[in-house]
Amino acid sequence: MQSVKMKLKDFKLSGIYRNLEERLSYAREKSLSYLDFLTLILEDEQNNRRENSYRKRYSKAKLPAQKLIEDFDFSFQPSVDKRTINDCSTCQFITSRRNIILIGNPGTGKTHLAIGIAMKALLKGYKILFTSVSQMLHQLNFGRADNSYYQKLDYYLKPDLLILDELGFKKLPGYSADDFFEVITRRYETGSLIITTNKPFDKWGDIFTDNTMASAILDRVVHHSIVIQINGPSYRAKDLKTKGGEA
Repeated sequence: MQSVKMKLKDFKLSGIYRNLEERLSYAREKSLSYLDFLTLILEDEQNNRRENSYRKRYSKAKLPAQKLIEDFDFSFQPSVDKRTINDCSTCQFITSRRNIILIGNPGTGKTHLAIGIAMKALLKGYKILFTSVSQMLHQLNFGRADNSYYQKLDYYLKPDLLILDELGFKKLPGYSADDFFEVITRRYETGSLIITTNKPFDKWGDIFTDNTMASAILDRVVHHSIVIQINGPSYRAKDLKTKGGEA
């Protein structure tokens, strides 16, 4: 047994390695055929690799919290079409290299929906990266200083789905607008985006301080996109009122 387990370890078959003795006992008890036993331990290995892959991709996704679509209160935000969100949750938009743009005031659930869709995508095997716009642009700008710009740029280009949170909360300086345009242009029709923003499209010129730049970015982002406008109240304001009422 020890010799077999050593070989399993050498071959990196950790799913079979961990369960071998229990599976042998089960096979004897149930009088499994060789083929049934082989199928059983291969399923253990497959499940183990799937779980390991999910854990690694979840860690690399940098999601700020665990938010599920199932926990989103659609009754509080009736402007959000549940069927549209369910369609997004199939992740077909990633396969088609389309984008999702979530527009709404602060606290309306944009980030919750973005993370919820990302969780679905992780379960389907996609590589995800979540970042605020300001954090990404800070990293890219820092990369120009230490000659790691293209390495950092590649970091934002590799994932199947890049989530850019909080576009519009700060006006971007000119050099940052250029970096944002670079990411959008390079991902155009090659990788999907989810963008959350508190600014309607006609205000994007205010974000980038350049209407021409804003138009070029919009053209690429909106061309293949699902636009979800949230017109409801803030969840955070609701929670504050509830706490105040209880107090």
